Amino acid sequence: MSTSTTTGRVALVTGGSGGIGQAVVERLIADGYSVAVHYAGNKAKAETLVEKIAASGGSAIAIGGDVADENAMQAAFDQTETAFGGIDVVVNTAGIMLLSPIATLSLDDLDRMHRTNIRGSFVVSQLAANRVRTGGAIINFSTSITRTELPSYGAYAASKAAVEALTLILARELRGKDITVNAVAPGPTATPLFLDGKDEATIERLTKMAPLERLGQPEDIAETVAFLAGPARWVNGQTIFTNGGMA
Repeated sequence: MSTSTTTGRVALVTGGSGGIGQAVVERLIADGYSVAVHYAGNKAKAETLVEKIAASGGSAIAIGGDVADENAMQAAFDQTETAFGGIDVVVNTAGIMLLSPIATLSLDDLDRMHRTNIRGSFVVSQLAANRVRTGGAIINFSTSITRTELPSYGAYAASKAAVEALTLILARELRGKDITVNAVAPGPTATPLFLDGKDEATIERLTKMAPLERLGQPEDIAETVAFLAGPARWVNGQTIFTNGGMA
């Protein structure tokens, strides 16, 4: 259901055709936002989501591009502003996770994660810092693995720790602009990104890590994003660990 505080606001969601990204898009649409659904490779999925939104009376467009390519992302911001008149919220859910012990990690995989997770977050944050309207919000994505230090997640956790640092410093740099900048750090969440390559025993073990003894759902994470995007005007320069109580 839309609210008077969010109706008319515009959001750009990178990775908007993915598991958490799609849930974020649908949650913001329910709150009355117009949403640009960004995709990197799955154009058909993004366009299907946009068609579904239009059929239910919502307003959305699909836009493509590599988040680490500043020209492609400038075009994505331009397209969003052309379609909706401006941008109030940028949610950067785009990211990749490649797991390996540090001792044996392929440096090519390290570079791939660095490009998408760190450079991509920097490019999107830099553009958002210059384009988001007064009263807006920038929301990046970290991970609860930065706290739990699970084996094989070293390079991924390092990339997300960099995103946290970028996010918290940007919040201070935007002093006086009335734009909040925060990071969401999900715990284990039932998405293809998380489930891919894990056997049932591993999934069961990770499920038990939270006191609530279940995996997070994309909708759980989207609730936190909606809070930061709209009503949470006094939450700024923070990393919000959305993980069901996992340490």
